[in-house]
Amino acid sequence: MLMHDWPVPDNVAIAMTDRHGGVSLAPYDSLNLGLHVGDIPQQVLVNRGLLAQQLQLATEPVWLEQVHGTRVIDLADIVPINLTQDAQSECVALQNTPPLVADASYTDLAGRVCVVMTADCLPVLLCNQQGTEVAAAHAGWRGLCDGVIEASVAKFASKPSELIAYLGPAIGPSAFEVGAEVRAAFMAKDPNAESCFIARGDKYLADIIGLAKLRLKQLGITQIYSADICTVLNQGYFSYRRDKITGRMASLIWLKS
Repeated sequence: MLMHDWPVPDNVAIAMTDRHGGVSLAPYDSLNLGLHVGDIPQQVLVNRGLLAQQLQLATEPVWLEQVHGTRVIDLADIVPINLTQDAQSECVALQNTPPLVADASYTDLAGRVCVVMTADCLPVLLCNQQGTEVAAAHAGWRGLCDGVIEASVAKFASKPSELIAYLGPAIGPSAFEVGAEVRAAFMAKDPNAESCFIARGDKYLADIIGLAKLRLKQLGITQIYSADICTVLNQGYFSYRRDKITGRMASLIWLKS
């Protein structure tokens, strides 16, 4: 679990996992939380149970089927899975739950857990300073470019200037090589994005964290905290670009009461 010293409102809890502390076998070793990557489903469910136990969660995090889009789900529209039931019933409930196709979730309800999974993409956790609203967004380059952060912020009743953003581990600027079309897509939305790309031959090195910070600041969000951990260079984290077949980490945020 990533330890941080970020200022977090008293009523808000956040957590970001690394790859350690679970039961999955290589190449998913060990705390893989993704059911969609080829791992044994029962082991993934055990890992999710271990995470919920460690974080003392009352309800199952609302896991999403992420598609690199901009859809944001309001957890008020989702029936929670209570974690006080027996483990077998919980596993059946999880396996029978229809996939929720989205790349972000929002809630102002206590105990409902927003979560996104990543393995190089950027997890963005948001809350208001009052500690009454939270959201989690999965920001791969496509979703980030198309506005997943903006769509998440739009769910808040609070003004953007009252929000705090926490950016988790993601592919770093020295490892994220992209084509000219990626740079062009971002620059078509914001010419200032040019500062987040460095030419390398006919490719570019992209700073996805810098691009996210640009979007957040343009919205009026100035309280931004970043883990600044490169998932490709750090073997303690899952990385799709480095390993191809690999697990997924989770970044979670919820209201305590």
